Amino acid sequence: MATTTSITTSYAGQFAGKYISAALLSANTIDKGGIEVMPNIKFKSTMKKVATDANVIKNATCDFDATAQVTLSERVIQPEEFQVNLQFCKQDFQSDWEAIEMGISAFDNLPPLFSDFIIGHVAGLVAESTEKNIWRGVTANAGEFDGLWTLATAAGSGAIDGGNGAITAATVVGKLGGIVDAIPSSLYGKEDVSIYISQNIARAYVRALGGFAINSNGYKNESHMWYGDGALTFDGVKLFVANGLADNTAIAAQKSNLYFGTGLLNDLNEVKVLDMADIDGSQNVRVVMRYTSTVNFGIAEEIVHYGQPD
Repeated sequence: MATTTSITTSYAGQFAGKYISAALLSANTIDKGGIEVMPNIKFKSTMKKVATDANVIKNATCDFDATAQVTLSERVIQPEEFQVNLQFCKQDFQSDWEAIEMGISAFDNLPPLFSDFIIGHVAGLVAESTEKNIWRGVTANAGEFDGLWTLATAAGSGAIDGGNGAITAATVVGKLGGIVDAIPSSLYGKEDVSIYISQNIARAYVRALGGFAINSNGYKNESHMWYGDGALTFDGVKLFVANGLADNTAIAAQKSNLYFGTGLLNDLNEVKVLDMADIDGSQNVRVVMRYTSTVNFGIAEEIVHYGQPD
């Protein structure tokens, strides 16, 4: 008799917060600490911005005299609601899951329960989509919120345009130099300032750093093997490879100026795995996820954006 796989108890969201957290916070930019995370936003949260005059210090007197004008402004971060409705045939996943359960898979740390295995698969899809949305999402598109690139370009004069055009190993140094030059002097040198670059810019920069124009054998005579996926910097500014950025685009900003908002523990989050065998006699499994997420920045004038996405 053939072996069958069944989910004896339909998962109904007991650990919704945990699974939603895994799905959203596994996005590359969040997972590597490239953005501030604001969890548990029930509806919306207000980010206060404080600005003062440049000349705060004045000559001393015997009286109290306000030495600067303080301006308070705010930006609102309001997560949008999203859902995942997927249906799988259990047979498509049975062999992979059984290999893990029996210990014959190379992966020995994956969920032993079939329901967890399915949720993990879906969580990976959500993380990939979230990473893209963080940078270039457009709220007018189904399943997307406005990403940081979308918001920065929409800010107009508030954001600084570093230029555009395709980037290659021959041009990447000049392009990155233009971005660094555009970083406001009040930000340059601060510890949490990074240039968030797309994957193709990172590849071009690594190739340029090989030094083949000077030495035909490359850096330290190691040819293309010199780079071991370590940290990259340019003119003293950290480079952060943001997988969600479109090719030939980059953003320079402080991490403390970029925010990802979600309601990980609020009532809008839901995870369900429903085995349809006892309902319609099929071998299908339905996965339902509901969650909220969005991004925003605090001060548009302190963001440099480069390029135009395809």
